[in-house]
Amino acid sequence: MIESELGTLVVYDRYRESLNKTTLMSAKDLYHDTVRTALIKDGWTITDDPFKLRVGGRSVYVDLGAKKLFAAEKQGRKIAVEIKSFLDPSPVSELEKALGQYDLYSLIMEDEDPQRVLYLALSNIIFEGFFSEEIGQRVLRKKSLKLIIFDPETEEIVQWIT
Repeated sequence: MIESELGTLVVYDRYRESLNKTTLMSAKDLYHDTVRTALIKDGWTITDDPFKLRVGGRSVYVDLGAKKLFAAEKQGRKIAVEIKSFLDPSPVSELEKALGQYDLYSLIMEDEDPQRVLYLALSNIIFEGFFSEEIGQRVLRKKSLKLIIFDPETEEIVQWIT
């Protein structure tokens, strides 16, 4: 029995080591290409797809990294964009995931890439629907979220909220 338990621990340890060495990426969001197109139409250059952040031996991936050059200032403005479709039957569950990712990425970017600004991209349908409800309004009032609102049909950005 002891050998069996030790054998299991060794296998588990090897599994954990392999996970630490392997970087797992989540699947692209439904609106990934739509937001990418909308940013390009708005004059942004996509620099990273996905945008990788490293913390110690771990990596996290924000959906897109982009930059826009302003000729008048001759300074680059850089952003990272996390895209959320809110397709889960529970929009509250989707909100919990979105806020968790936004907070985690913001904390990491403060140290790893402080000149880049993080945005959460939402369709105008979700923004005008779910985010007009009390729970969405409360989040918008209490959290300092930076949002990109896009129209999935025209593939254009309709509003920047900073």
